[in-house]
Amino acid sequence: MIKKASLACTVCGSRNYAITVSGNQRSNRIEVKKFCKYCGKHTLHSETR
Repeated sequence: MIKKASLACTVCGSRNYAITVSGNQRSNRIEVKKFCKYCGKHTLHSETR
C-alpha cells in the first residue's frame, strides 16, 4: 500500500512538499534539504504524516 506523506520545513514548520512512501514499516523518517518559499532559502525538511 502506498501512503502519502508531506515534508515540513524544520525552521518555520510549513508543509511545502507532498511525497508518496511505501507502506512498509520504516524506523526512520526522510530528511531532505529543499527550498522553502516562506523562509526564502534552502532548509532541512522532515517527513510528517
